[in-house]
Parts: sequence; C-alpha cells; structure tokens
Amino acid sequence: MQVRGAIVRTSPGDLEIVDLELDDPRRDELQVKMVASGMCHSDDHHVTGDSPLNSCPFALGHEGAGIVTKVWPNSKGIEEGDHIVFSAIPSCGHCRWCASGMSNLCDLTAGILAGPRWTDGTYRLHTLDGEAVGQLCGISTFLDTTTASLDSVVKIDRDIPMDKACLVGCAVSTGWGSAVNSADVRPGDTVIVMGIGGIGASAIQGAKFGGAENIIAVDPVAFKREQAGIFGATHAVATMEEAAELARQFTNGQGADSAIITVGVLQAGYISEGFAAIRKAGTVVVTSIGPRDAVGAPIPLHELTLSQKRLQGSLFGATNGNWDIKRLLGLYRSGALQLDEMVTRTYALDDIAQGYRDLHAGRNIRGVIDYR
Repeated sequence: MQVRGAIVRTSPGDLEIVDLELDDPRRDELQVKMVASGMCHSDDHHVTGDSPLNSCPFALGHEGAGIVTKVWPNSKGIEEGDHIVFSAIPSCGHCRWCASGMSNLCDLTAGILAGPRWTDGTYRLHTLDGEAVGQLCGISTFLDTTTASLDSVVKIDRDIPMDKACLVGCAVSTGWGSAVNSADVRPGDTVIVMGIGGIGASAIQGAKFGGAENIIAVDPVAFKREQAGIFGATHAVATMEEAAELARQFTNGQGADSAIITVGVLQAGYISEGFAAIRKAGTVVVTSIGPRDAVGAPIPLHELTLSQKRLQGSLFGATNGNWDIKRLLGLYRSGALQLDEMVTRTYALDDIAQGYRDLHAGRNIRGVIDYR
C-alpha cells in the first residue's frame, strides 16, 4: 500500500515528507495505522548526524501509538482493531538480557539502526521507484501507516488516549526509569534533573514517585523552568552551579544523592558538573545522547574512587517495555502520572520540520504528531 512519512536521505540531512510503498506484514509482524507520534530529540540526532545511520534513506520516528489494521492469527493475543503502543526498544523475551530482567538491553537492539528487519535482512518499506528504506527501531512512527515486529508492540486498553499514551513508548519510560531504576531514588533524597524536555519532565515525576524530598530542575530556558513545577520539581534554576549549591544547602554540605542528565545533546562538561554536584556514594545517571565519536569526561579519578561515586548510563530508563508501558499507563489512569501536561503542541505530519524548530527553540516539553 502507499503511505506517507518523514525520511532522511542522508545523515546528516533534512527531514522530507514523501510517499512510500509499504509491504504487508509477514508472520510475527503487524500493520498499524498511526494515531500519534511523539517528536523525540533522538530522531533529531539522526538528522544532525550526532548519531549517524548505517544506511539511507531511513524513515524516522520511534515513539508512537496506533490501531492494528493487519496481523496474522494467533499473534500474541493481538487482533485487528486493537490499540497498541510501540516500545522504542524491542524485546525478544528469551535472550540473556530479557531472561535476566534487562530487556532494555535485548540482543535485538543491535538491529534498531541497521534499517532492514533484524530477522531476515529484508525491508518492508520502499520508495515509489523501489529503493529500500530503513525503519528506525524497526517501527518508524513518522509514517501514517507502518509495519513492525510483534516484539516492538504492547497492547493497551482502548479508553486511553493515544496522543498521550504514545509518550510512554520512549520519553516517559526513559525519564521515569532513569530516576526510579538507574538513580534508585529513595524517600527523602535530593535529586537534580538537568534538562527539562520530555525525558527530564518524566525523570522529575519518577523522582517524585520515588519519594524525593528535594527535586531541583535545571534548564536555561525560562519556560521549561516554569513547567518543571507542574511535574513535581521543588526548585528550578538555570545552571548546574545554582543546583549544586542548593543541593548542598539541603544536605548539610554533602551534595545531591543523584544527578540525572537528560539534556538534548550530551557534552562531556555536563557529566563533570553532575559529578561535582553529588555526595559521597552518589550517582550520576547519563540518559542523554551526544555525538557518537565523543570520548571522555573530565572527572577527578581520585574522587571517583575515594568518594565512591557512581557514573551510570541508562538506556530506556532500564525499563521493561512489555510490563512498564502498561504499568505507567495504569499510573496515568489513576492520576499518579501526568501525561496530558507534557504535550505542549500537536502538529500535522507535514509540519514536522516546524515541530523540530520548536524543539530546538525550547518551546515544547513534548511535541506530538497527530495523524487524525
């Protein structure tokens, strides 16, 4: 069938809206008519070349929700008409990582930037003249209809609005898990969250849910500092220097229990600032992504050892998509998780370039493409 979507022909390059040919799903796959897709900074990394793609052209988007339009019989209980959220990280359920409770590190992640299906190396998406088009994370939510693996979808209840549910497929799981899982926030903690976009806003909510007493949001953009309080931040400042001083005031000079870095583009200096702001045995959680060829972070090695500080990377918030997506949506339904407030603006697919201009300008907590 013919579909419409956003692709890049080179990385770095520009997003283009084009018509494409989409194949029907094969066994263990399904076709989904998209309803909504979050506009994540990770997609922009492929546009700018910070995270270059292995091949092009490539259809982007990895945070979405939609309605199943085609699926084989006996496909994990999923039927046509079901509502699903895509998990940005697929889960096979039986590799070492899935079997040991770390499905965010599933072996299938080796193929999410490759382009073709990780099962057989073939493509489901092509240009109108027959050129193969890669699918980001095997899903490509910047298509109005997409074909994906069953390993990448989670069935959800039909009463949950999909323009909010889509956020749980990446930003919310990643930010929430960065606080709850990777930083292991405990009651009474003092937590710094650096960078208040979709992931940072979710990290604030995770820290609040974990019982943090002081949650210090850091962002140079006044709008984002204002929004931080909505999600549970107790304080909001423009710089890490201010945040570190506040943390010391709250902890008798010791420093924050954890600093979670969720900025749009990671720089080595941010890690250094986070490291300086935490107490002995504190944790710096690095959730942001920077240029692939960037190496090294200026941290004092003696302090790493003698103060027993921990530097922790966090992929997908160390969450389990098959379980945590449903759990987070349950918290949304109960009022314990704010998703409506995260969506600053919605866009038509044809306005995706404006959406990313707004992201760069700091105008959005989260922009969402609405396909309806």
